[in-house]
Amino acid sequence: MNKQFVMILLAVVMMACGQNWKEDSGGVTVYPSNPTANGAKVVRVQPVSDQTFEVRTTAASELSEEKSLVKVPMKESPKFTVSEENQIVVIKTSEATAKVSLSTGEVSFYDANEELIIKEKADQRVFNNINVDGTDGFELSQVFDSPEDEALYGLGQHQADEMNYKGKNEELFQYNTKVSIPFVVSTKNYGVLWDNYSLTRFGDSRPYSNINSLKLYNKDGKEGGLTATYIDDLNKSHEFLVRTEETIDYENLTTINKFPEGFNFAHAKITWEGYFEGDENGVYDFLCYYAGYTKLWVDGELQFDKWRTAWNPSVAKFHVAMEKGVKKHIKLEWLPDGGVSYIGLKTLSPRSEEAKNDLSFFSEMGQEIRYFMMTGSSMDEVISQYRTITGKAQVMPKWSMGFWQSRERYKTQDELLDVLAEFRERKIPLDNIVVDWSYWPEKEWGSHDFDLARFPDAQAMNDQIHEQNAHVMISVWPKFYHITDHYKQFDEKGWMYTRAVEDSVRDWIGQGYIGSFYDAYAEGARKLFWDQIHEKLYTKGFDAWWMDASEPDILSNASIEYRKDLMNPTALGPSTEYFNAYALMNAKGIYEGQREVDNDKRVFILTRSGFAGLQRYGAVTWSGDIGTVWEDMKAQISAGINFALSGLPYWTMDIGGFCVEKRYEVAKEGSEDREEWRELNARWYQFGAFVPLFRVHGQYPFREVWNIAPEKHPAYKSMVYYNKLRYRLMPYIYTLAGMTHFDDYTMMRGLAMDFTADKNVYNIGDQYMFGPSLMVCPVYEYKARTREVYLPKTAGWYDLYTGKWLEAGVKFTADAPYEKMPMYVKAGSILPLGPEIEYTTQKVADLITLVVYTGADGSFTLYEDEGTTYDYEKGKYTQTPFTYSEADNTLTIGSQKGEFEGMLKDRQFNVVFVSKENAMGIDAAQITKGQVVDYNGEEVKVQIQ
Repeated sequence: MNKQFVMILLAVVMMACGQNWKEDSGGVTVYPSNPTANGAKVVRVQPVSDQTFEVRTTAASELSEEKSLVKVPMKESPKFTVSEENQIVVIKTSEATAKVSLSTGEVSFYDANEELIIKEKADQRVFNNINVDGTDGFELSQVFDSPEDEALYGLGQHQADEMNYKGKNEELFQYNTKVSIPFVVSTKNYGVLWDNYSLTRFGDSRPYSNINSLKLYNKDGKEGGLTATYIDDLNKSHEFLVRTEETIDYENLTTINKFPEGFNFAHAKITWEGYFEGDENGVYDFLCYYAGYTKLWVDGELQFDKWRTAWNPSVAKFHVAMEKGVKKHIKLEWLPDGGVSYIGLKTLSPRSEEAKNDLSFFSEMGQEIRYFMMTGSSMDEVISQYRTITGKAQVMPKWSMGFWQSRERYKTQDELLDVLAEFRERKIPLDNIVVDWSYWPEKEWGSHDFDLARFPDAQAMNDQIHEQNAHVMISVWPKFYHITDHYKQFDEKGWMYTRAVEDSVRDWIGQGYIGSFYDAYAEGARKLFWDQIHEKLYTKGFDAWWMDASEPDILSNASIEYRKDLMNPTALGPSTEYFNAYALMNAKGIYEGQREVDNDKRVFILTRSGFAGLQRYGAVTWSGDIGTVWEDMKAQISAGINFALSGLPYWTMDIGGFCVEKRYEVAKEGSEDREEWRELNARWYQFGAFVPLFRVHGQYPFREVWNIAPEKHPAYKSMVYYNKLRYRLMPYIYTLAGMTHFDDYTMMRGLAMDFTADKNVYNIGDQYMFGPSLMVCPVYEYKARTREVYLPKTAGWYDLYTGKWLEAGVKFTADAPYEKMPMYVKAGSILPLGPEIEYTTQKVADLITLVVYTGADGSFTLYEDEGTTYDYEKGKYTQTPFTYSEADNTLTIGSQKGEFEGMLKDRQFNVVFVSKENAMGIDAAQITKGQVVDYNGEEVKVQIQ
């Protein structure tokens, strides 16, 4: 008797007995009596913790046996009670309640006070039967009725410069510069993790449509399409072709074939112009997929003006309010900026305000609906629940909190060592330098061998790096040319995605070579990948891994459908079902492999893609190959904040942008373009010093400080200033890394996390908190010397550089001189500062300055460990608590807890009190004179004098 039959029989017996639910030690299973309304035949609700429920629903006769890729084993099960009330099953923990309708299986969630948090919307659960490559499954959709006055954050990292996702749409798939994580957290202190790995849509379940879903007219008013004017020589304004086009759909390698044959894109401009008209009233959403220089106007109003390199498009979103039957003028002007490039314009017709207010997910394929609903008393508690489900983040090695120098690649061993020597000669702080791609012989990508003509002795190179007190990261792709032995080792086990080889897909190197990616979903393949990089690379002394193209990017700019073909099938099932989780599985193999062979050294992985749970594998995500333009810099602020609010605490970006506008490449000394390049980098360094990982990277021009600007230039001075300030703040920053592990803390914090009651902050995407004390306000416009700042409602604020007191709850224009961006410290902060150092282990912080910002009670607990091993997991670390009482103007340095090998037994603290009457800036010269006290681990009190 098979299991499915037993489950069906059990459900029939239960219905006959008048009961259509059962309780077990893990939770409750309901067999809805009226499943036709939304297709649910089985609903299971399981408390995962006192504050989190896992919900699984299927239209099949039983739940899937497939295990979650994101959920980790729970250490203990929470206590809960179950009761039935008026055809509702109530599952209650000490902190939350879930209620399940016995008729429909719909679930609603309540807090500890029995207040409704969120509920599944009636008849808004969808299962559509599908079969992909012989595997049965469902298209899945779930809609939640959520609070109107909330803000929603998360969803990973996207490039449309959106902060609050309430009422917005986002398509979740992995792509260079786009990292999709199906999790949102609300200002109402709940979160939803949608546990599905296929292409997913948040918000509107409909895909964007080509613009011919609107009624189109050419620029003369004739119906049928827009007027497309192709100019193939800008210098002569030569018209190659004028034609009517009803779509602008040139988004990928398939659709660009619709461009007119023989058109030369090298010095071209294409303009689409005419009118569009909707068939209903409301706000239409538009999405423009662009590369090159792109401008778009509606009724003469500029919607956007953007640039991206030709081979790596981005997206712009805009919205147009329309009346049925009323035409709007549109003009799209596009300069491809190089060879064949990509452009597309799509739209979504209006949704009702009620639908916009809903929280909804749609996924292309899954075996069941599975999600986690978590609650808390704060957004931090919600994210702590997220990491309870998906795994804790580790304490990153201390050196990784310092400065990283990289460029598109150091072409030789000597080139890299010379750069490191220059840093040390100039006494500019640095802890990590990077060997990027193409260190291997040209024809041997995936061999993990070095081209000995350029890198004659990698072991000796790494030894020299370590002798200079730096660390070294190496780039490793999951990519293999088909002629390499490593490819053959995977292929003979069936662990390669072979479609790219079968189709003779060639990459962009030299003459173009054929290869593909390994299947990270196969356990054996992950082990083999680790064995290969361990043998060829780890044994040579590399400290960290750079996992590039981990989307996986087997063929850049392929259509979504061909991308699925290129990674199909996976070891777990069709690529359609497992499209988004590759980076998670790739990191898993490296993390587990390194910890197995060397458990005394913290794993460090930098990956271009990510997914829920990535934090448990010692991984950091960066925002991919963004452009060297101001708008891309600005977009990284909200992208980084939302990534952090997706539960993954470690994030970074290419300071200065990766892909370079040609005008910067060719800019001459003294030119406007050269000066703009310097200012862009200076502003980006300022911002980059206050994200979790501080790294510079990009294509030519070279990105070392002295290659950007001469020593006396304000750009040089600013970049060095913020580098040194980051190192002085190392006691603060490394404590944040400790809090990230022990307290499930978030370092880069959307303002709503700390000021949830202040609704003025909900849509602010260009300011954020870095830890509990520092508010960061990057400057992202050329020649801007001021910017608008909002100081959230709290006890008050201090200017970081002057110590000047500022009132809270106000918006004002802040000074932003070239060399500094606005930064503020919250009243009640205790900011620990260490000595000036050039690398994190240069000096023991035997004297720490504690800057106490009065005006409110405050606390901070200094975290310290030995910096590189996993001894902290064994309890080998210290915590030193600081508390400030505003009532008696006293700082208490509490008794130190814990110990670790090499810890300081005795030290001094220099205590400086900043107040309205005693303004003092952060610069060392201003804060050196405080009250110096000796500390041996016992409590010390210091009072304002």
